Amino acid sequence: MEQNAEIRRLLDVMPASGRMAIKIVSKPEQAQVIDATFPLPWQQYRPIYINFDLWGRLTKAQRDLLLLQKVSWLSGVRWFKPDIYQGVVLLGLLAGLIESSQSDAVGVGVAVGLSAIAAFRIWRSNQSSESELNADKAAIKIAQRRGYSETEAAQYLLSAIEAMAKAEKRPGLDFTELIRCQNLRAIAGLSPVGIPETYS
Repeated sequence: MEQNAEIRRLLDVMPASGRMAIKIVSKPEQAQVIDATFPLPWQQYRPIYINFDLWGRLTKAQRDLLLLQKVSWLSGVRWFKPDIYQGVVLLGLLAGLIESSQSDAVGVGVAVGLSAIAAFRIWRSNQSSESELNADKAAIKIAQRRGYSETEAAQYLLSAIEAMAKAEKRPGLDFTELIRCQNLRAIAGLSPVGIPETYS
């Protein structure tokens, strides 16, 4: 596989919003086929790391869906959207500034602690099975705009998750991947059983 040509092709597969914020980076030393670290609010770009030696073992459709899923997951991480946890982070930081100007060490500690708890909650919610399931659904929608049917996209993403585990020489799928596969089987019409309500 010619790496630069594949990167150009993948950039074309990405939605326009993804191209502006996400970079594809070759990382031949990593054990994973594709990986992305949790994006921090001050990062200008959100990199996706690909081991192109392993990447070449997957079919083109599998690669497309894996990339779209990772782009959807990264795009779904929003630090600054109006909800309770972002509000608590901002209020905690503001209170910390006010308390520090008044030299109140206890107040500063409480305010910073509150902000840290809320920030951890934001991080944790974006690392959950639910965030991965949402990214799968978003990837399937984008794939439909790229010429795949919903059923095909779900099947390709399902087979990509399984092929990725083989390429990485893992003994099996992890818990989140098993939940994702069950959900994708239901979307693809391969199983009448979906995932429990608690994950949807």
